[in-house]
Amino acid sequence: MPRAARFDRQVALDRAVELFWSRGYYASSMKHIEQALDMRPGSLYATFGSKSGLFIEALDAYVARTGENFRLMIAGAPTVVDGLKGYLRSMVRPCDEITQAPAQACFLVKTLLEVNPEDAELLEKVDTVLALVEQRICTALEQAKAAAELRPEVDCPRLARLLQAQIIGLRVFAERDVPDAEINQLAEDMASLVDSYRQV
Repeated sequence: MPRAARFDRQVALDRAVELFWSRGYYASSMKHIEQALDMRPGSLYATFGSKSGLFIEALDAYVARTGENFRLMIAGAPTVVDGLKGYLRSMVRPCDEITQAPAQACFLVKTLLEVNPEDAELLEKVDTVLALVEQRICTALEQAKAAAELRPEVDCPRLARLLQAQIIGLRVFAERDVPDAEINQLAEDMASLVDSYRQV
């Protein structure tokens, strides 16, 4: 029985991610949440405490899922650098394709742009999560450096910040009505950026 309860909670969180990703935090009313999760108000509050509590837990679930995807992408590539380049190229998938899971960074960037400064708890959560993602990239870069894939003088934390800034910029740019070819070109430019740090 405990296993079924955990499964149901994960299903609810997956549905919450889809709802908040497609509608945004503020436009998702409790009625929307009740319908999306197929839960009564009492059950929702008993399980997640509040709308913000659900949102934070959904954000954690999203980050865990994308973190596993990132790990598999790195592990499945011939080299760590190739895995990083594949990760950067994965940013081309539009954020509004709601027939499938959100592209890497979609939910995070949309949340970053939407959350009001008055919502200090949510803003702090997004900042913490973005720092975690940046550290994830940094760790992969350090692995690449240790494997002599990158030059010895490469500053991995600095490069991780640069790549995260590029990712955020690309995801914001992709919110515009621009041709897919231009998004693909930008992703390729980001991937090529990593090549410039390779060990010769």
